[in-house]
Amino acid sequence: MSSVVESFMTQALTHRKDYLSVLDFDAADFERCLQLAAQLKADRALGRLAPTADALNGRHVALLFDKPSLRTRTTFEIAIRELGGHGRRRCSPTSRSARVNRSPTSPRNLERWVDAVVIRTFSQHVLKEFAASAPRLHVVNALTDEEHPCQAIADFLTLQEHLGHLRGRTIAYVGDGNNVATSLAHAASMLGVHVHIASPEAYQLPHMVVQQATSVARHGARLRLFTDAADAVAGADAVYTDTWTSMGQEREAEVRRRIFAPCQVNDELMSLAKPGARFMHCLPAHRGEEVTSEVFESEASVVFDQAENRLHGQKALLLMLLAPSAGL
Repeated sequence: MSSVVESFMTQALTHRKDYLSVLDFDAADFERCLQLAAQLKADRALGRLAPTADALNGRHVALLFDKPSLRTRTTFEIAIRELGGHGRRRCSPTSRSARVNRSPTSPRNLERWVDAVVIRTFSQHVLKEFAASAPRLHVVNALTDEEHPCQAIADFLTLQEHLGHLRGRTIAYVGDGNNVATSLAHAASMLGVHVHIASPEAYQLPHMVVQQATSVARHGARLRLFTDAADAVAGADAVYTDTWTSMGQEREAEVRRRIFAPCQVNDELMSLAKPGARFMHCLPAHRGEEVTSEVFESEASVVFDQAENRLHGQKALLLMLLAPSAGL
């Protein structure tokens, strides 16, 4: 058994009920999650002989998805199975009844049947209400309009693999100050990573998020907002972007294309970053809009490493939330 997993399985844990936001973890939690995820990735080749193959034996996890998903749903389903748990997919985004039930009795019913629920929905407020209604149920945010904390785990696991140490590095995020940018800023600040976020004036990161990131910043990490992409990218270790039009914003697509055009990540913009800088995207990408095909397919691109690392990061997250009550 690896020393990382052995330590995890024998150490007394600080119990965390939910992971609705990166901010539900402190810096030690987040760093530990990254360490555990890296070890789980290495152990995956062992299959059923992996030390955590039965860690969630007898545990049930429901997946409630209001929004369509490929990477998130698939990686959570595999993660649950590879940890020996049982996944229960209860919702389909094509069904009106699939919307996360706002009745306070719904989560209280679920907590009698399952140990955790992974929710992908629209409102962070609805998610918080759901979690507060079920004191015994672990709730994981698989994406809301405001935050995407599982993506942040995969992002920093990927950066750690490609850049080594993280403290003092700089990530430039170019585009909409959306849920991905929010969770990126939260996690980076905790880890001592500087973040430059370049967005058109009306689409910048919310002031509340800036305050939150500043409050958890360690090791001198700074969050800076820009309106010019070139200024943000200059000297960065990684350049990150996301779609300009998120789910639910389709009517704004044409307007957003015009407004965000100067934010496109192309060869010229990447040339301003530090030599060897990585290109990141949470996917799906719209080539020719937020990123050119040349950059997306370049050697600098680590987008599929990010996608793969969703699996390992989410396995680590499930262990951290559920393993204490599983008797580890």
